[in-house]
Order: sequence, then structure tokens, then C-alpha cells
Amino acid sequence: MKLHQLKPAENSTHKRKRVGRGTGSGRGTTAGRGMNGQNSRSGGGVGPWFEGGQMPLQRLLPKRGFTNVFKKDISIVNLDQLNMFEDDQVVDSEVLLERGLINKVNDGVKILGRGKLEKKLTVKVNAFSETAAEAIEAAGGKVEVV
Repeated sequence: MKLHQLKPAENSTHKRKRVGRGTGSGRGTTAGRGMNGQNSRSGGGVGPWFEGGQMPLQRLLPKRGFTNVFKKDISIVNLDQLNMFEDDQVVDSEVLLERGLINKVNDGVKILGRGKLEKKLTVKVNAFSETAAEAIEAAGGKVEVV
């Protein structure tokens, strides 16, 4: 069997109902919409959100919170994650991205102080917590804010 030989199973398809094509068709004049009312008119009917005049759900629920348009989206890396690098390596946002420690650079990268660092690294990122900066320097590394 080839693609051009495929056909639907017998009696599985129906012909499209052609409405509004004259009285002789059996679906002329009102085209199956009935006589009057909202649904008989063009563009008539209600949306799927309409609840029949009942107070809609989106108006019933209270408004909560707000979206801060000035929010900075900072990627976070902890100290214990930096142990995967070799001694004396320069670690910046591009290297962190390559190794999969962050998914996106977004508005910057910040190193936090969770865990213990056992490698001597030069870390160049946008921000450090105080404990992270102290731990990197205590391990013999350097901290550079980019």
C-alpha cells in the first residue's frame, strides 16, 4: 500500500452540509439557525466565558498582587556547584552556561554561599553574597564583579 492509495473506511466520512443555498436544498432561508434570537444573527451568540448573566468568575475573584516591571531576573549559582571546575580556572557567565549550571544569563549571575568550595578559582560574575566572596578568597581564589 502506498500513500496515494489510502482511503477512509467506508461510511466513516460525511458530506459537508451546505447551508443557505436556497429553499430547495432543505437548509435555505434561515440556514438551520431558527427564526429569531441572538444565535440566529450574524456574529450572534455568547463567548465560552459567558455565564448567563451570573457574575463572571474573573470578576467574582479579588485582585491580588502586582507585576513589578523593573524586577531583575538573576541566575543563581551556589558555591558547592563550582567544585566541578579545575584549579586556577577562570569562571564567568559563559563558562557557567556551557557547563549547564545556568540556563540563561538573564539580567546577571549571582554566586551564593551554600556549600563548601575546595578549588582555587577566579570567578567573574555580576554579584556575590558576602559569605560566597569570603569563601572564594579563603580557598585562594579571586572575586571580580563584572
